[in-house]
Amino acid sequence: MSSIVDSGHPVQEPSSAGNRRRLNRAVKESLRDLGAQLSRLNHSVGGRLDLKGTDLECLDLISREGPLSPSALARRAGLHPATVTGILDRLERDGWIARDRDAADRRAVLVRAERGRGAEVLRLYLVESGMNSALDDICAEYSAGELELLARFLRRTAEAGQAAAEKLAAT
Repeated sequence: MSSIVDSGHPVQEPSSAGNRRRLNRAVKESLRDLGAQLSRLNHSVGGRLDLKGTDLECLDLISREGPLSPSALARRAGLHPATVTGILDRLERDGWIARDRDAADRRAVLVRAERGRGAEVLRLYLVESGMNSALDDICAEYSAGELELLARFLRRTAEAGQAAAEKLAAT
């Protein structure tokens, strides 16, 4: 059985427990590095758009998953509801989002990204930063099956991160 390393070349599966531990540690370190670099990219994008880091993260959640209620946004972002209120006030003031009454419950509010503004964030994230073409180049090195494996790994890793954050918040 073979696996792929970052060079894209197949290598034999490690047979010893020591090699397995070394590879597990390398994956964990790579994920930490990825988190740091994505945080750096978020900071750069936020700076170009005059958005605080947490504001940008909330805007991204609203753009991808919205419309959302403020409480749902707070849960997804792992933030206190009062913090989210301040973020939403800033985002609304600067024209990034709109608050609308929920058609199903007129007492409730849903938050949505303003049309076209999410595209501005994506343009900076993906196009102007070069991230989009870099990811295309990286993905081109892998087969469809390998990309499915990577997508599943990243999805499960994100779920594990969410569960870990929720566990810490609950203690």
